[in-house]
Amino acid sequence: MKRWKKAALVMLCLLLAAGAGLLGINGWVKGSAAGRILSPEEAAQLPDADCILVLGCYVHPNGRPSDMLADRLKRGISLYEDGAAPKLLMSGDHGRADYDEVNTMKDTAVAAGVPSSDVFMDHAGFSTYESLYRAKEVFQAKRIIIVTQEYHLYRALYIAKQLGLEAWGVASDYHIYRGQAIRDAREMLARVKDAAMTLYRPEPTYLGKAIPVSGDGDLTNDRTKERDVCST
Repeated sequence: MKRWKKAALVMLCLLLAAGAGLLGINGWVKGSAAGRILSPEEAAQLPDADCILVLGCYVHPNGRPSDMLADRLKRGISLYEDGAAPKLLMSGDHGRADYDEVNTMKDTAVAAGVPSSDVFMDHAGFSTYESLYRAKEVFQAKRIIIVTQEYHLYRALYIAKQLGLEAWGVASDYHIYRGQAIRDAREMLARVKDAAMTLYRPEPTYLGKAIPVSGDGDLTNDRTKERDVCST
């Protein structure tokens, strides 16, 4: 019995240490965003932001953006219209022919009146880390405004800082979203994962040639989609 008690005590100590580490890293990540989450009005006054980076989220099979993505797009487009930055960078998952976040994101912005040439698409933004890495290395951005829900902003801003980007965030919480408690729990683990990622800084799944966000967003258009449209 003494051996089992010792094993249980060791296990309890390990669990407590893991919990303390989890809480400590989460506190560190959240604290790093101090002063970097702005109101829309404050963001509109920032000087010389290169682009507004809208982070992708789920798109329904019929092409309709999820509520969270719709709110991110609403906020990003509003910031563009207020002059916060001259370009929009839509970064999301377009890794399969049958799933496409970024064309839905760009189509929404263009339908709202944003010139197509001002909307860039990052088709390989498969994670928050990859979206930020590619914003800097592929799209040559240096000063960005990140748009996503507040719970997600802390991690995005932390990654941006660690990668050498000058970044601010604007939250897009227009609603209360179903399942947020589960997302909050997953986000705690994601913060730990990305804290480690920024230490080792692996390259993203795809890197490719530079497409400066200061140029023409239509260079990022899906050429296959254009051919399909032209042939109909």
